[in-house]
Amino acid sequence: MSGLSALGALSPLGPLSALGEPDELADLLAHRRWVRRTLPFPHVVATDVFTDEVYAALEADFVRLLDGGAISQPSGSGYEATWARLAEHADGPLSLFLSRGWHDLLAGVARVGTTTGDVSVGLHHHEPGGAPGWPHNDLNPGWFPEDAPGPGEVGVDGLVDYHHGPADGSPARETVRAVSALFYLANPPWAEGDGGETGLYDSVAAGARTEGVLVPPVNNSLVLFECTPYSWHAYARASRHQRNSLVMWLHRPRQDVVERWGESSVVHW
Repeated sequence: MSGLSALGALSPLGPLSALGEPDELADLLAHRRWVRRTLPFPHVVATDVFTDEVYAALEADFVRLLDGGAISQPSGSGYEATWARLAEHADGPLSLFLSRGWHDLLAGVARVGTTTGDVSVGLHHHEPGGAPGWPHNDLNPGWFPEDAPGPGEVGVDGLVDYHHGPADGSPARETVRAVSALFYLANPPWAEGDGGETGLYDSVAAGARTEGVLVPPVNNSLVLFECTPYSWHAYARASRHQRNSLVMWLHRPRQDVVERWGESSVVHW
């Protein structure tokens, strides 16, 4: 079991009126008991992440966007899901995931010391029976505006082409994904055999065989890990039910990745 020592130094979230008071992240979490696992690569899982009241508000916000047709953009690349960029719909409780407090908590739990303060957050929806994904490690680049976020701030994707940088050659910062986190919400009750898990693997071959750790899409739970050349994961297998999640990435300077794993470690789009 791993205590969330990072909670002691969190920045305030700022006003989240839809969640009510108090507005400190530590008061929104249900407990500090998150589990750190080492195989097939280091990762953290947590259940009952937020208090019942907070989770209900997050779920209601997601359902509002899903039912209203906002989470409808095809993901592309053969991945059978629809999605929406949270930064374009951050007018409700889900804005919590764009706070500096949440960013810093994930960076601390993942034990990633250097991050840029930039985040990319997507709302994902899978219809029942959708095809599984393929093993990948998320060590991909992302571009953000030239002006880096200041202390207590976050930078969000969408102001620059996240996959390819600015088309007009305007200044932008190239970063690389540092932490991946999936938070599950607004799903039907899950039981063994329902599918829809996130698979974690020690190799691409193991992922192709679905041999690894399977994290089920249980509401108000999450899985997170540092993005490395070895963090192989995938949408493991089709779900009997719809499968909803919030997918988030933190970022680090590109040079940090190159110095640690080499230029060829960055997986370009």
